[in-house]
Amino acid sequence: MISRVNIFTVVIVLSLTLLNYTNALYEDQIKKFDWKVQNIGAIRQGQLELNSISPRLLVSTYENVVAALEPQTGNILWRQVLENPPRGSLKLMQVGIASVNINEADSTAAASTNSKHGFDMLTVQGHAPALIRGWNVASGNLDWEWSLMPHQTDHAESSIWFYKNGLLYHVIPFWHSHIEVTPYFATTGRPTETTGKITAGWISAGNCALSGVYYTCLDGNQLIGFDLTANQPQILRKVLSDTPRDKLRAVEGISGAYAIGKKLISIHEDTVVCNNYESNSFLLGKFHKRRVLAQAEVVNNVLQIRGHYLDSCEAVPEMAINMDYPDYYGTPELKTFACVSQSKGCWYILGTDDESILAVNKGKLRWERQESLANIVASEFIDLPLADAEGTLENEMKGNTEDATGIESDIASAFLRRVSTQAIQIKSLFLHVIGLGQPPTDTQKAGLVRDSFGLHKMLVVLTRSGKVFGIDNISGKHHWQLYLPEAQNFVNHEPMRLMVQRTSKHFPLQPLCTVVAKEKLTGNGILFRFNPINGRPAEGGLLKLNYKIKQLTLLAESEKDSIKGLLLLDAQNNVAVYPQYVQEMAHGMYLFTADKSSAILEGFFVQYVDGVLNCLPIWNVRLGGHNGDHQLVAVAAKNPLEHVHSQGRVLGDRSVLYKYLNPNLVAVITQANDPIHKYLLNVYLVDVVSGLIVFSMTHRRARVPVHIVHSENWLALSYYNDKVRRTEITTVELYEGKTQANSTVWSSLNAPPMPMVERQAYIIPTMVETMRETITERGITNKHVLIGTASGAIIEMPWALLDPRRPISSNTQGREEGAIPYIPELPLPTENIINYNQTIVRLSNIFTAPSGLESTCLVLATGLDMFVTRVAPSKTFDLLKEDFDYILIAVVLLALTSGSLVVKHLASRKLLKQAWK
Repeated sequence: MISRVNIFTVVIVLSLTLLNYTNALYEDQIKKFDWKVQNIGAIRQGQLELNSISPRLLVSTYENVVAALEPQTGNILWRQVLENPPRGSLKLMQVGIASVNINEADSTAAASTNSKHGFDMLTVQGHAPALIRGWNVASGNLDWEWSLMPHQTDHAESSIWFYKNGLLYHVIPFWHSHIEVTPYFATTGRPTETTGKITAGWISAGNCALSGVYYTCLDGNQLIGFDLTANQPQILRKVLSDTPRDKLRAVEGISGAYAIGKKLISIHEDTVVCNNYESNSFLLGKFHKRRVLAQAEVVNNVLQIRGHYLDSCEAVPEMAINMDYPDYYGTPELKTFACVSQSKGCWYILGTDDESILAVNKGKLRWERQESLANIVASEFIDLPLADAEGTLENEMKGNTEDATGIESDIASAFLRRVSTQAIQIKSLFLHVIGLGQPPTDTQKAGLVRDSFGLHKMLVVLTRSGKVFGIDNISGKHHWQLYLPEAQNFVNHEPMRLMVQRTSKHFPLQPLCTVVAKEKLTGNGILFRFNPINGRPAEGGLLKLNYKIKQLTLLAESEKDSIKGLLLLDAQNNVAVYPQYVQEMAHGMYLFTADKSSAILEGFFVQYVDGVLNCLPIWNVRLGGHNGDHQLVAVAAKNPLEHVHSQGRVLGDRSVLYKYLNPNLVAVITQANDPIHKYLLNVYLVDVVSGLIVFSMTHRRARVPVHIVHSENWLALSYYNDKVRRTEITTVELYEGKTQANSTVWSSLNAPPMPMVERQAYIIPTMVETMRETITERGITNKHVLIGTASGAIIEMPWALLDPRRPISSNTQGREEGAIPYIPELPLPTENIINYNQTIVRLSNIFTAPSGLESTCLVLATGLDMFVTRVAPSKTFDLLKEDFDYILIAVVLLALTSGSLVVKHLASRKLLKQAWK
């Protein structure tokens, strides 16, 4: 009996153990309607290993990521995402492979794997504290770690590190004073000696660089440096022929060698460099066990890679490569290379200005990684163009609106147009059958044709580096790309703007998008107009302005060519419109600006009088407080694509509570320090046409990070509650009351009385990184809030759970309204995570757009990774399911039709017989 009980117990334990490993996915979770791209960021350092058993490319990036890539394809073998800056800022990556020791006499490379120094790869990150970690390059696992807290943390941010002969040197420059150098054992962190101080009054930020063991600064027309590892450092000086304008750059692999512009210079006499070679990029490596210096240069859209022996300066013809190089990559820079044999050639890894990673071998581009997608600043979903047949029908239905007068718009002319259109279609069909038809366009070949439900769109994304991509939102394929090397973000970390001036709905006119950015050299504004379907420049392409852009907005759609003019406000409060022939539509427009530093809001009125545009300041609101210590941390306006379907809310007594639908309402958040409450977070709802503060509230002991969603008549705000140390979400709803002032046109100059305000606070058990509301074509579908968390999940939160009118206790009125009883904690069920197990690392933003289906909203989530999906807040009520049984319904319909005919015949015969009786 005991043995049977034991056997039964073992079976139960094994069953419970196996249950833990059971996993399942829903059908829509198997990447059917979504896709994801993993990125690592722009490459900082690289080490290519081709001679090992497992070839790999080890990289560190400017996004503080350490990764291993497959050299043949560029796929990620493993990836370690370090902490956010400043704790995770990478200072050094050192690889412990014997083949790296290309300079035996004065090696600053790491020791070989499994040597007495004991690491495969070493990284240094942060400064207070600095974290030194050893990694296993095969698996990406952390082997060991130690930390260092410097004595003077204010100067440690500019510290640098280098490795030599098992020792890790920590260098802290004190600008215009001295340098402190401390050596540590690399794997243990134990200092080998006391900190050395070197007097160096000439060092200054931005003019110094470390090359191997030599720390050198550019002072006027001379180089001044010294050996940091020497017991008695000797000052080395080298006078240049003239004062250089370019910065000093260290040449990787050669201790004491630098590049200024395109020329090589050495600070030490023992370091020999070939001065007759010029390039933007130099890199030391090995070819047939001899040290070679590789260089990369782009000449007339041709990438030229050359190599020469370092000891004799003789060229290496086997390393020469000429390859066509597109403009959309920018200037390349060699990061690492390796030469295995003459048959396989040399592999070159390059980083480019547009933050791409390229692999070149035997004069061909083997693979590329578009790492600029790790920093997306703007995005738009663009409708695809119609097919030829649909476009012809659309043009026929629309008719010639400009000449639609008299007899040309009657039934006869419409009939003639229909006959002629069908004749043309029959002719094109016949020519296509015999092989003489018109060839398909490039967009048709690529499958860029609008579908029936408007789910297939062109995803246009703008990145921080100025790279613009046209991506298929269904497959993730990159159809086109272009690079704007002169573009950058605006001041105060305001991102560049991507504006849609004309959509694809106006056949046969082409769609038009505009990138609005700041020019790097002058700081003035620049405009780049292009076709978002094929990426080609339009309306003149790049336009450089002679003024700085302060504010911008889109005008209403013009009747002539269905274009929305771009209204720009410069630093002197002057306005301009592009294109200029629609500037009349700017008359009567209102603009507002918000200064983050002073927390001052200003409103302007635009007039068009006698062919001249002018801008009049009409109001200003100062939210900086009495001492001016309140800082503006967030501004949120409503989505211009939003449509409000319901203007009221039905109450339990069947009366209607009308929403306060002010399209000019903007939410403004300020933060200030307080001696009593420590932090103050102020929320203002400002009408930016009249300057009226409609509502305000204050959160005490609350601080950033703050994220806002502003839609229809409600506002959702997330913040960190410092008192109880948790993240909370406050929701606000505005109502006019049970009577509506004006149901047709809203006027801020004749606004209704102050609104009724409903508000409530909720606890969310996670850190919020971003929030965005869903949006649909007509606004009929329920609103959900997409909450991006620090763990990389996107939670679809129904507004019913965030509703501020949730009653404290269940009552009849609440049940009649459909309101859920109030519970402070918001539930986070796993089935509400729309990206299931597709974690988005460093999730920073969520973009939403309507589709052709009212039930469906398109979603793009960006961060280090990129994730595209679709959501249906009210389920797909306007779409049949994929498993719908068409055969069954056809059989039923056929049976019902046949039955009705048979019954009709029998009934008629019965009536005939009854008539004869």
